Amino acid sequence: MKKVLFLVAAMFALALPAANAQKVATAKELAKLEKADATVMDAKKGLKASSWVARANAYTNAYILPTKELGQGIPAQVLQMNVGNPEGSYESTFQGMPSIVFAYEYVDVYLDPTTGFIQGWEQKLAIKENLVETALESMAKAYEMDPKQESKIASIALTLSNALAQQGDALNNMGHTADAAQSFLRAFQALTVVPSTTPNFDYLYNAGMLMTMHASTLQGDEAVAAFNAGEQLFNSALASGYEDAVGNIYYFLFHCYYGQKVVNREAALANAKEALLAGIKKFPKNNTILDGLMQLYTAEEGVGDPAELVAMIETSLKDDPTNYDLWFGRGRVFNALKNYDECIKSFEKCVELRPADFEPNFYTGYFVIEKANAQVEALNSNSNLSYEEYESEYAKINLIYAEAIPWLERAHEINPNDGATIEYLNNLCFRLRDMDGMMDKYNKYHELFMNL
Repeated sequence: MKKVLFLVAAMFALALPAANAQKVATAKELAKLEKADATVMDAKKGLKASSWVARANAYTNAYILPTKELGQGIPAQVLQMNVGNPEGSYESTFQGMPSIVFAYEYVDVYLDPTTGFIQGWEQKLAIKENLVETALESMAKAYEMDPKQESKIASIALTLSNALAQQGDALNNMGHTADAAQSFLRAFQALTVVPSTTPNFDYLYNAGMLMTMHASTLQGDEAVAAFNAGEQLFNSALASGYEDAVGNIYYFLFHCYYGQKVVNREAALANAKEALLAGIKKFPKNNTILDGLMQLYTAEEGVGDPAELVAMIETSLKDDPTNYDLWFGRGRVFNALKNYDECIKSFEKCVELRPADFEPNFYTGYFVIEKANAQVEALNSNSNLSYEEYESEYAKINLIYAEAIPWLERAHEINPNDGATIEYLNNLCFRLRDMDGMMDKYNKYHELFMNL
């Protein structure tokens, strides 16, 4: 604790007001922008693409300048050396944790009080309004006038896009999801001005995801409008052939449609369902999509039957019977339907397809345990059994629990460092310690468990 307090005190000492405040020469930058504006308005110079390129560059630099030297993990000493001394400092929080804020003219910088490193920042002022919009318009105008300027424009566009993406991260870290969404959208748009830049659809996906998160905090017409904006962003990305690595774009698109059901319930639910079905077909292992489908089926009457998922996956397996992901998805669907026998059969098939992999062995054992847990719950809810009948049924369930051990032991052999596997084996072997050989197994796995 003394070390932390000492560091905090040292940071405050460094942050005393000084003459060399944030190194942004506002008047000088505004003069550059005014000159660029005057040049493109000139009757002759405004006809040259190079004038518009220069204007785009000036506005891009002005946008970047207040946060140019910032980045997560930069030490406070480097910050002050590159940016200057803050106007003041105070204690605050960053994402719920203690933080020290260095207050500059244009930006508040949040520092970890323990390490002194930058956690994030919040820009308070811009050198001029509409800097990004003007930069983008100038780049587009320059390319329209002279496509030969493309390489110069592309360089500026990439610089602006990178800065916008960084600002999007910073805004998101500060909880400003709507502004962060707009920043990522403009980062994407900057890469569409000229053909030689490759649009980064991750930015478009991030914009949609953040807009969906923002929409979920709103109500009424504002929520509907924000969900619609997210829908447009995701569909634009999908129309260009983009999908994130695990398929979560379909889950967020589902939320965007579902969030608009107050406008047209039938259409919104149909679109929401279609988004999830398209996603689960392409990404059958995605538990988030599967959970979304199960929630939709159970929450909205008439939307569909969960058995549709089984039929869809079975049809796909007929065409591709050795598809590991489809068998994995089949197992998850049957688990959601509480059909544990078919669930386990699916994961046994996964083991058959990938016998040396940890994942299928672990999940086969895991769902055997889930089957036994469900039977224990049903047994405990049956108050009509005698003590002898209860004990007899309980002994049968313990045999099911025992079936999980070989699968988990195989998983442990493949990955001896997985703590969850060791914990399951420890608990199972203790539960079944009266069976032959189980006490020795328990002693083995309990020692491993205690050393995790």
